[in-house]
Amino acid sequence: MTINSEKLSGNLKSSNSVWKFFTSVKLTVIVLLLLASTSVIGTIIPQNGTEQFYISKYGEVFFKLFNALDIFDMYSAWWFVLLLILLAINIIVCSIDKLKTTWKIIFPDKITFNIERFRHLKNKEIFELEHDLEAIEDKYFDFIKKNFRVAIKEKLPANDDHNYKGGIAIFAERGRWTRFGVYVVHLSILFMLAGAVIGSLWGFKAFVAIPEGATVDSAFLRDNETAVELGFKIRCNSFSVTFYDTGQPEEFKSNLTVIENEKELFTKDIIVNSPLRYKGLSFYQSSYGVDSAKSALFKITSKESSMTYSQKMEIGQTIDIPESGGKFTLTEFVHGYNFQGHNLGEGFVGKLIEKHNDKHDKVNTDKQDEVNNSDDKNHTDEQEIYIPIKFPTFDKMRRGAFSFEIEDYDKKYYTGLQVTKDPGVWYVYLGFIFMIIGCWITFFMSHQTICVEMIKADRGLTIIVSGSANKNSQGMKLKVTNIVSKIKQI
Repeated sequence: MTINSEKLSGNLKSSNSVWKFFTSVKLTVIVLLLLASTSVIGTIIPQNGTEQFYISKYGEVFFKLFNALDIFDMYSAWWFVLLLILLAINIIVCSIDKLKTTWKIIFPDKITFNIERFRHLKNKEIFELEHDLEAIEDKYFDFIKKNFRVAIKEKLPANDDHNYKGGIAIFAERGRWTRFGVYVVHLSILFMLAGAVIGSLWGFKAFVAIPEGATVDSAFLRDNETAVELGFKIRCNSFSVTFYDTGQPEEFKSNLTVIENEKELFTKDIIVNSPLRYKGLSFYQSSYGVDSAKSALFKITSKESSMTYSQKMEIGQTIDIPESGGKFTLTEFVHGYNFQGHNLGEGFVGKLIEKHNDKHDKVNTDKQDEVNNSDDKNHTDEQEIYIPIKFPTFDKMRRGAFSFEIEDYDKKYYTGLQVTKDPGVWYVYLGFIFMIIGCWITFFMSHQTICVEMIKADRGLTIIVSGSANKNSQGMKLKVTNIVSKIKQI
């Protein structure tokens, strides 16, 4: 029995230690500081970027360190979720620990009042009435009960020490339930934490690039580029972008259509912070870029005559080069071109068939008069050429009979969309609603009690009105003054 008692005592002490650990305010402060500091890190370090971006920005050593700690997807990291769960347990245990006391205050077995406590309150007013107690007792009681919902009467015995000759005390109260306000706030935090955990575990963040006129039915997770089926199709009808005078983009907008079962459901313009939402998925405008080109305006310069010619071409079009210089076909637009280990960026690739006019001299070996005969022989040279956008004079290095430069081109954009699924968002919204309600109850409502003493005096009655509240003492003082002004009129 002794051993069992010792084991039981040890288990109790252990459980009490665990309970005290989770009810500790120190634990709450530490967890909140950790969450705040890690959230700052998550704000400073871009989330869900590409490996190449992080290596170029932080270097390979820090990339490996941050990647091991899940800093690049911090809000889904196991340790961040663990902090949220720890905070939730802390809130639940603290709420349960104080609930028993609060419950007894809100739901007492019997409502009792200590009249001496009211007699020592600062919120007190005293006046005299030339009336009998029986004439006003019921009227005062009905008025107080109407304003405070709960009211009781008690007889006051005579007290020679205080020169009391007896009378009536009316006690009233309202708002005991407002002590639940802090628990509503706790509940709101739990809902928001639950929403964050649910979104982290069962939600995802993906990315999709849609060229103008194209339709997609899947997106790619940012962390491992795994394809995720959307369950419907998204078509980018058009994309537009406006720029500041500095050249920085001012606003970019995508016109998207949702298609399901081969039916167009609706079309919506989206911009930054104004997403398209459908079936639990949100499509945010996050980036854009040049997908291809519809047409281009070229400046063709002749080396022999130094003449320049402008020619607008579409992809796949073939033209005759001026001055009978041959033919040129615009084959494609490319995002990059490797030249001797250097990426020249966006540009156009074309097929050039260039004609060369070579003059050859033939010498007559007869000992008669030498006659020089000149024959024109035409030669063709076929080659693939690259015409970059950023380096206009690049094609002159080719030293051909003609050089090509890009004067302008009609861009065909793609829109970059961030696709998010967050099944916990409704828990977060519900948490915000409870937070507003809980804060309103906690800061703007209170448990109010009042006592109206009607003491028999030599001439009439002495009326003492006093009140208290667990919050907003100044507001209760004004309420006592207001009650006094009204019961005087009775």
